[in-house]
Amino acid sequence: MNLPVGVDRAPLPQAYEAATQALAECSEIDECKDWADKAQALASYARQSDDDTLRRFADRIRARAVRRSGELLKTFQNERARTDLGEGADTQTQRRAAESAGMSKWQEVTAVRVANVPADQFDAAVESPTPPTLTVLADMGRVREPGSFKKATHLLGAVRRFAAFCDENGPRMVAGGVMGSEVAGLRAMVATIDSWLDLFVVSLGKDDGHADE
Repeated sequence: MNLPVGVDRAPLPQAYEAATQALAECSEIDECKDWADKAQALASYARQSDDDTLRRFADRIRARAVRRSGELLKTFQNERARTDLGEGADTQTQRRAAESAGMSKWQEVTAVRVANVPADQFDAAVESPTPPTLTVLADMGRVREPGSFKKATHLLGAVRRFAAFCDENGPRMVAGGVMGSEVAGLRAMVATIDSWLDLFVVSLGKDDGHADE
C-alpha cells in the first residue's frame, strides 16, 4: 500500500493512523483504488484467519480509500456542463476519470455516494466497533430528491405492468404489429428507455443479499 517506511512494522493503530493520513493527501484516483483493493484483500485474509482486529482496520482503510476516490471523482462533475471548451477539447468527465483508474460504474457510483456522507457522520460510522459495509455507507450518501419516493412508487407499478405484458406477449409477435411509419420513433423511445434503465440499475447499487465488491 506504499506506506511510509517502517509503518508495515508498526502496531496496527499507528499503521492505521499513517494510512489515514496518506489517503487524505492522496491525489490520484488509481492510487486510491489500489489502496481499496489491497485493503479488501487484507480484510478477506483477516476473516479467514479469524482476526477481527485486523479485519476492522482493513475495512476502515478500504472505506477511507473509496471515499477519497469519490472526492477526487467529484471534481470532474462540473466538466459535463461546460460548453466553452471548443469542439474536440479533451474534457475529462467523471466517468472517463473512473474508467482510467480501472473503476467499474458501480465502483464509481459507490465512491461518489460515500464521498457525499458528511465527514462527521462518516468518521463516526467508520470508527465504530463494527464499521459498516460500503453498501451501507453508500446508502447514507444517496441524494434523495423531493418527490423521489412517489416517482419510484409510480415506476414500480409501471415496471410490474410491463413485466407482466412481456411474460404474456412474445417480442416478435408484438413487433409484427408495429406500423412502418412508427418504427423510427419506437426505436428512438426504446433507445432512451434502454439508456435510462442501464443507469437506473447501476444507481440502485446492490441489495442486502450481496456482498460488497
